[in-house]
Amino acid sequence: MPLTRSLDDSTVVITGASSGIGTATAYALARRGAAVVLAARSEPALQQVAQRCRELGGRSLAVPTDVTDLESVQRLAERAAAEFGHVDAWINNAAVSAVGLFDEIPVAEFRRVLEVNLLGAVHGIRAALPYLGAAGGGVLVNNASVLAEVAMPYQSAYNATKHGIRGLADTVRQELRVTGRGQISICTVLPATIDTPFYRHAANYSGREVVPPPPVYPPEVVAETIVRVLRRPRREAYAGGLGRLIGLQWRLAPALMERTLGWYGRHTQFGPGARADSSGNVFDGDSDGRQDGGWHGRRRQLARMATAFGLAAAGTAVGTMAAINRRSRLVR
Repeated sequence: MPLTRSLDDSTVVITGASSGIGTATAYALARRGAAVVLAARSEPALQQVAQRCRELGGRSLAVPTDVTDLESVQRLAERAAAEFGHVDAWINNAAVSAVGLFDEIPVAEFRRVLEVNLLGAVHGIRAALPYLGAAGGGVLVNNASVLAEVAMPYQSAYNATKHGIRGLADTVRQELRVTGRGQISICTVLPATIDTPFYRHAANYSGREVVPPPPVYPPEVVAETIVRVLRRPRREAYAGGLGRLIGLQWRLAPALMERTLGWYGRHTQFGPGARADSSGNVFDGDSDGRQDGGWHGRRRQLARMATAFGLAAAGTAVGTMAAINRRSRLVR
């Protein structure tokens, strides 16, 4: 079910709110008058985002939080309810990544990605459910990725966590329904490539500059998708048109699409510059409150490649459907 209150009377908790999608979502909600409770590791960036939310007409509270620590996340929920009286929605958005070949990413970094992305979502759900129930119902959104449905090379840890978040959400949704708590909606958002600082902050063991594979959508696309899901909950919602197309093609022809995305990921995730190994922000927060990552030029330069990829995927989908139809006619 949707929020039990209007957005301008709702309290929304957002993890990973100090940059990128989290920041864009906080601003989108603040413009609609919501109270936003902002969580991340970087307090200066959180305070900056909180101030901007107030300027946009919303109410805000910054709560420095490490999502890998359950007690820290529970304190976040307690602070939100104490400040605004209720918690109506919770957005699990915090995420980090380690880029490189699976057998070359240090185990410590791999483990930390699992802890932040997947265990962080676990902690968020556990902390949120009692408060959403006490509010008479609410919406919990897990910001996953199209990589919760498909896979790309050099992203093994991130892929694993996003697939895990999708399965976790499906299971919790089932359990809420069968235990009579269906007034709490569990939704998963699957963004395509988004223009955020995420790629510069990722741990990098590829030896090369990490760049976002095109097409690159602005973070506001995801923010508006999340707002729509809060108002009209859905099991899953894509953000970015190519993500939906890739997901469809993966379901229709998984082996072919696995090869296609393997080639695409190898040729579009890296820039020309060499880079020394780095753990990025996997262990230490370094956000600066920016929504975008400055990839606007890359959007323009690689638009043709993205269009060609989209057309190829669409053509393959049509061919696959035709083959299925022919097979079904033969069976009859």
